[in-house]
Amino acid sequence: MKPDHKIDNARLAEDGFASVKGLLTSSQITELIAHVEARALAEEGRGGVRNLLDDRIFRALADSAAIRSVITPVLGEEAFAVRGILFDKTDSANWKVPWHQDVTIAVEERAEAPGYGPWSIKADVVHVQPPAGVLERMLSVRLHLDDCPMTNGALRVLPGTHRQGKLEQQRIDALVAETAPYTCVAVAGDALLLRPLLLHASSASTTPHHRRVIHFDYANIRLAEGIRWREREARLACAL
Repeated sequence: MKPDHKIDNARLAEDGFASVKGLLTSSQITELIAHVEARALAEEGRGGVRNLLDDRIFRALADSAAIRSVITPVLGEEAFAVRGILFDKTDSANWKVPWHQDVTIAVEERAEAPGYGPWSIKADVVHVQPPAGVLERMLSVRLHLDDCPMTNGALRVLPGTHRQGKLEQQRIDALVAETAPYTCVAVAGDALLLRPLLLHASSASTTPHHRRVIHFDYANIRLAEGIRWREREARLACAL
C-alpha cells in the first residue's frame, strides 16, 4: 500500500516541522547510498558535503515528483530547490550540534542590500544571512538514508519556535530552558519537513554508525536586487 504523503499544513504552521513516512522507496535508498559511496561523498572522517545540487542525481531527486508532492502544498508550484547538503555521522565523524536556527543561504555573488549580512564563504560558495522574511518563505526537507533512532543522533526540535523570527543567543537559551524538546526519530526512507527558523539540535550518536541525511532547502521568493540564489543559477549549468 502506498504511504499517504499528505501534509497537515495547519500543524506544520503551528509546530514548524512534520514527519513524512516512506517518502523514499527501498530501491531509491539503495541507489542513493551506492551513488554516495561511488562519488566518495562520505569520505572517512568527513561528516558533511555541500553543493549537492551540482550533481545531476541529487538535482533530479530534489525535483522529483515525490519530493515535490510535499513541497508544493506548503510553498506552492513556484517553489524551487536552493541548497543541498549531505550529513553523515559515523564512528569517525560523530558530532554534537547545539540549539540553533538555519539562517544562512547560498547565493551567486556578494551584493550589498539592506538586511543582508553577515557574509561568509562555505565550500567556495558565497553565503549570507537574509532578512527573516526570506527564511519564513523557505522549507527544508531531510531525507533519511539510514534508520535514525534516538541513539543515532536523531534531530531534536523545539516546536513553535519558528514563529518568533531570528533569535539572539540569549533568547535561544531562554527558549531551550522553557520549551520541551521533541525528538524526530525516523527509519530509512522517512522525511522530515522543517522550517529553517525552528530551533533544532542533535546529540552525538551513542551507538554510532552511518546516519546519512540528504538535506534540501526550498524557497518561493526572490532575493533583493543584485542578489541571486546560487542553486537556481547552478540548475541551468547542471542541465547542460
